[in-house]
Parts: sequence; structure tokens; C-alpha cells
Amino acid sequence: MRDVSGRAVPVNGRRVYVEESGQGHDRTVVFEAGGGCGRTFWDPVLPLLADTAHLVAYDRAGRALSGRVTQRLSIDDMAADLIAMTEAVVPGEFVLVAHSMGGLVARRAAERLGPRLRGLLLADVLPESSPVYDTWDQTAKKIDRMLAVTQTLSRFTPLARLFTGNVRRLFSADTYRTMLAEDFTPAGTSQTRKEIQAVAAAIPQFRARPPQLPKCPTIVLSVTRAERGRERQHAANREHQRRYAETLPDGRHEDVASGHFIQAEQPRLIADRTRQLLTASRKMDGHGC
Repeated sequence: MRDVSGRAVPVNGRRVYVEESGQGHDRTVVFEAGGGCGRTFWDPVLPLLADTAHLVAYDRAGRALSGRVTQRLSIDDMAADLIAMTEAVVPGEFVLVAHSMGGLVARRAAERLGPRLRGLLLADVLPESSPVYDTWDQTAKKIDRMLAVTQTLSRFTPLARLFTGNVRRLFSADTYRTMLAEDFTPAGTSQTRKEIQAVAAAIPQFRARPPQLPKCPTIVLSVTRAERGRERQHAANREHQRRYAETLPDGRHEDVASGHFIQAEQPRLIADRTRQLLTASRKMDGHGC
């Protein structure tokens, strides 16, 4: 069973549930999960870094053990919560690892984290320029209709298992049981719907005022395995990820032989690139993000 203890941390009138593990008070890594995901989605990576750094994984407000929120949070709200959480939990500088939608949250937060942010790893994060976002309003509505059905049916555990078979194959049995109890529930699915709506609202804002480019060492990872029938869209997304990396003062792009959940399919690569950022941060001369 998962035996990591955690605690509720107050943030901006809400709370987030935080789990800390690993060793090394002078080196910290914070993990920001993708949409519909929480702290447990980083379980494959954490043991690989346990002897390297202080590790912080958490559930955004409204998700899993963080408890429900009454209002729909924006990406800016989530970024503010991330900042507040790190101020409460992380004593100094840290490297931030973000997946998918979590990259939007991380990039907004980076604007205010300043020199505390010593490195940024973006795992299959789509920049707002990606063509998939050109019709995201319509896409979000289709996804929401599908999730509305899932939300109702997920009251029945066998159906929840059926809907999440792709996740079950990628994660350990213990981790998946926790996800099934916390994330793949009516409440968890409801929060996922809110997060997808938050992305739809954020994209026009990101396009009108893109987040400031992080100045710290940044690695942008693109997955090479596309879903069947979406090869052309996938290639376009990878190209925009590469272009985004090229705009960064200290950025690097890398293709990864993986599907979307890199942390589950390639956990050693995520751990290795995180170590590279921790090492790079030691060499910096006080110039953060």
C-alpha cells in the first residue's frame, strides 16, 4: 500500500493536500500534475529521486484529498495556489516538474516565483500556440459531454475500472487503487470537467498575454507516440513544443519514445532530466526565473 504521509496546507482561502518524501533539504523538486490528475500520478518517478532531493507532490484544490471547492478555479488561481503552497512547504529554491495542463499552471507561476525557481521540466506540455487550441472550445464541450456520462457511471467501481483501463495498465496496483478511490469518482470527474473548462478560458488569455519566458534552465519533452488517427495533429503539436523551447533563454527540446503519461512510461528519463536540472541549478550565479 501507499504509505506516504501527507498534510493539508492552507492556500488562498482553500487547501491543498501535500505529500513530502525523499532526502536533501538543500535540493527540492515540486511536481505539478496534469488535468484530471493528482499527486499519485508521480508515484513511478518519486522513488527514483528519493535519495537525491526533497520531493513535494500535491493535489490541487478540489482534487482528491484536498477536498472540494465551491467555485471553478482558473489557471491563474491554480498558479497562485502553487506559489502559496511552495511558500509554505519549500524553504528555498526548487526545481518544478509539470505535466500536460500542469505546464500552463507552472508557466504562470514561474512569472512570480523569481529566483526561487531554479529549473523547469515541461513533460508533454502544449504551448498556447499549438493548433489543437484553435478549436479547443468545441473540443472542451465534446469532452465535457463524455465526462458527464462518466461522472454518473463512475459511482460503480467496475465501470470506473473499465473507463480507466489505460491508466491501470501504466501504474502499480497500489497507486491505481488510490486513483480509483480519489480521482476516478463522481467528485473527481466533476473537478476534471472544471479543469478542462479552465483551460478553455485560459487559452485566449495566454495567447493575448503569454507568460514571461522562464530564464532558468528549462527542458521541454515531446512524446513521439501519437494516438491512432491523430498523427498529423500530433506532429504539429510537437513542432510547436520545439519552437517554444527555441524561444527560451536557456531551453532545450527533446523527443521521448512514450505516450502522454511520460512519468509512467519513462519514469527513469523524467528522474534523469530532473537531476540534470538540479545539477544545472547548482551552477547558476543567482539568476533564476
